Amino acid sequence: MAKKTKREYFWMECKECGDRNYRTEVNTMGGVPKLELKKFCKRQRKRTLHKLRKK
Repeated sequence: MAKKTKREYFWMECKECGDRNYRTEVNTMGGVPKLELKKFCKRQRKRTLHKLRKK
């Protein structure tokens, strides 16, 4: 049987405008990682830094 991992859904929030644009599933076994990625923001119409936010 496959192992069950503890995964939760988080939102990726734009640091500039505060919109939550993307939803992602993250493994939380060792604590929640501090993930920051450059993603496209629809409001800004450019790539901006997004970080994890729990809703």
